[in-house]
Amino acid sequence: MSDPYPIPGTYFPCGQCGSSLRFSPGTKKLVCPHCGYENPIADPAEPIRESDFHQALEKLSLAPGKSATPQIQCHTCGARFRLRKSLHAGHCPFCGSPVIIATARLRPIPPRSLLPFSIDRSAARQAFRKWLKSLWFAPSALKRFAREEGLLSGLYLPYWTFDSHTETSYRGARGILYYETRPVTVIENGRPVRRLQQVQKIRWHPVRGRVSRFFDDVLVGASHTIPRQILDRLGPWDLENLVPYNEKYLSGFESEVYQTELAQGFEQARRVMDRIIDQDIRFDIGCDLQQIHRKHTRHLHTTFKHCLLPVWIAAYRYRNRSYRVVINGRSGKVQGQRPYSYLKILVAVVAAVAVVSGTGYVVYKSGLVRNMQTQTDNGMYGRYPELAK
Repeated sequence: MSDPYPIPGTYFPCGQCGSSLRFSPGTKKLVCPHCGYENPIADPAEPIRESDFHQALEKLSLAPGKSATPQIQCHTCGARFRLRKSLHAGHCPFCGSPVIIATARLRPIPPRSLLPFSIDRSAARQAFRKWLKSLWFAPSALKRFAREEGLLSGLYLPYWTFDSHTETSYRGARGILYYETRPVTVIENGRPVRRLQQVQKIRWHPVRGRVSRFFDDVLVGASHTIPRQILDRLGPWDLENLVPYNEKYLSGFESEVYQTELAQGFEQARRVMDRIIDQDIRFDIGCDLQQIHRKHTRHLHTTFKHCLLPVWIAAYRYRNRSYRVVINGRSGKVQGQRPYSYLKILVAVVAAVAVVSGTGYVVYKSGLVRNMQTQTDNGMYGRYPELAK
């Protein structure tokens, strides 16, 4: 059943022709795709602030659940539609006009900052083609796909960043390597012989201690659209260039709401912190070997930010299987899933075997010739010793 009163989506009309302005990557401008009119984007002067993690959890416990995706009325053609469940910015499916709805209608924590796109679709396509050329054994169909127009779509992905002061107490053991000389029996020329041999030993000493570390901007992807192994490899991100959230940067692009909740995001961040804390503990224990028997970490003054980061994304199918390619919208770094051409792999294996076999044959023949020459020389020198002088 349709909503009785669909909400109007936010859009930014051109001051000359009335068409929808779109953000131009690499600039601070909204540009009209029809008449070229430009409208500058002014960022507010206030700094981007961190939010208290524990206070946010308390507010979330009292907040209502996720809201249903509202029906939107297009400002250009008047059509009514809903964006995909995970989106709060996108395009009208009937006329293609950009439309944005406030994230507060969908999630209790709105984004407070973002990194705008700095590379456009053309630069992203060039980065993708360069990545394809670097792939070994890629099917030819994959390279043809890269030449298609309209390949990539721009998307802002939600992320959490966490800051935390940590104090960790631990118990463990420090291992010192030393050597003992022991008599052993070895076989030489078919006979047992006694020899002295050094054997490595470890002497463990119990230790306890405390380490501390401040973690700044531990980044956790909050999208379920992109596989996590791809999300984690898209960095590094220039988070020092975050700008305050402004819907104008979203015009003409899709943008997701977070699907990983705040508490879940912190659990993922804590696992990242724990791995670094383990390294700190081992360094603190020192010596040759270290063991961590138990540890307890306190997180103090934990804060977070909810931000949006830009990517160019393509999803395609090859032999009934889906693949994704994602390009960092700031640096052009490419990460993605790819198929392999088993025919090319087979040809390469056959060629490698042929090369190895040919090399082995050449080596064998050259060795055989040398042996024959040696035998000939020995026979000649035996009969004519004066030639050996």
